[in-house]
Amino acid sequence: MRQFRDFAFGLAALGLTALASASEAPASDAESHVHVLEKATFNDFMEQHPLVMAEFYAPWCGHCKALAPEYEVAAAELKEKNILLAKIDCTAESELCKEYDVEGYPTIKIFRGLQNVKPYNGARKSGAISSFMSKQALPTVSQVTMQNFEDVKAMDKVVVVGYFASDDKTSNNTFHAVAEALRDDFLFSATSDPEMAAAANVKHPAVILYKDFDVYSMPLVGEIGPDTYNSYMGSGLPLGYLFAETPEEREEFAAMLKPIAKKYKGRINLGTIDAKAYGAHSDNLNLKPEKFPAFAIHNPAENKKFPYDQEKKITRDDLGAFVQAVLNGEIEASIKSEPVPASQEGPVTVVVAHTYQEIVIDSDKDVLLEFYAPWCGHCKALAPKYEQLAKLYADDPEFASKVIIARLMPPQTMCQTKSRDSQPSSFSLRAPKILQLSIKACAPSRSWPSSCGIMANIVLTHMIRRK
Repeated sequence: MRQFRDFAFGLAALGLTALASASEAPASDAESHVHVLEKATFNDFMEQHPLVMAEFYAPWCGHCKALAPEYEVAAAELKEKNILLAKIDCTAESELCKEYDVEGYPTIKIFRGLQNVKPYNGARKSGAISSFMSKQALPTVSQVTMQNFEDVKAMDKVVVVGYFASDDKTSNNTFHAVAEALRDDFLFSATSDPEMAAAANVKHPAVILYKDFDVYSMPLVGEIGPDTYNSYMGSGLPLGYLFAETPEEREEFAAMLKPIAKKYKGRINLGTIDAKAYGAHSDNLNLKPEKFPAFAIHNPAENKKFPYDQEKKITRDDLGAFVQAVLNGEIEASIKSEPVPASQEGPVTVVVAHTYQEIVIDSDKDVLLEFYAPWCGHCKALAPKYEQLAKLYADDPEFASKVIIARLMPPQTMCQTKSRDSQPSSFSLRAPKILQLSIKACAPSRSWPSSCGIMANIVLTHMIRRK
């Protein structure tokens, strides 16, 4: 016992060196339209350009690699409009990424100088990026006239027009403030022309919202895509996705879904989605992304996924029964999990989603749990220290009966969403029952124990406090 403590505290006193980044240098960007920024150039660049989209990325990140060609195409298209796209390598510029609260890769932000920074939550396709940034480049409030009125109304699905007298500073200032706050969602225009107000049958001051859809903001069965996704998520209702590859299939499935959508209106939204363009999203819903058509329900309020059996043919009766069972709580949410190990080899206990409850929650032992990724350089560097720590506890009978040193590999979606949405909802720190060592591979700028001795001290201190 004393030998163990002396060894642990001795390691802590040594002051082990910080881990180096395992990422490789990026390839040359000589032909790229995307500007590569560093801490030394970042502030000047943002101050010199009124509108910039910036991607914070890591070279090893799979989602970043998938975004790269789309981002490049968008940069080339937007260059002609003097709208710039930039990128920052967080493995090389960790302090800069930390300054802007980057916790997952890729993180995309819109900069209007250094004081006005907003996240980009749209689709990661070149068309969606180009469309979004083109709208952002418009004035906060554009002027509408009798000549361009119809063209302005056709620019977006929702256009808000203010009718104010030119000397009504209060109304004009308020309208501009609202437009600035909501410019990501709506297009704002204004006019002081009394003839236009008369044509609209309003008196100054007035605001009219012009839309090209019916009363309900959500169609009975709509198409899920970049322009509608945020509206679906904003409704707070579960969303049923029906993935199909052709327009003909989607039209056929939309007709199949309509009676189901009508029956459960107000409890769930249903829509079709282009499997060729957005099939990769099916993986986030715990579906097999190579097998379509497919259906799944996502409850964003509880972050639970319910995939429909992809081996079964999709019929209206079966789909209706599935939707009803999910809404009635008769079907358990799907959890992504690595296969359960046939046996535990080595001193570190391997935990997967399906064994999390048994090993971590239901165990009467304290659990030090590392979340890791096999491609993460920091995790690789930590591995021998973590194995060493586990062996210390495994070799000491007193501690072996009280502590489990374990690791779990979350699915890749953790890096994309910043949350452990593919794990049970109980994946949180419940001291003193559970100790977690979360490496935060997606955010290497965060500090975390890199020393076996420091980790041992954490566990020892925790156990002393429990007594």
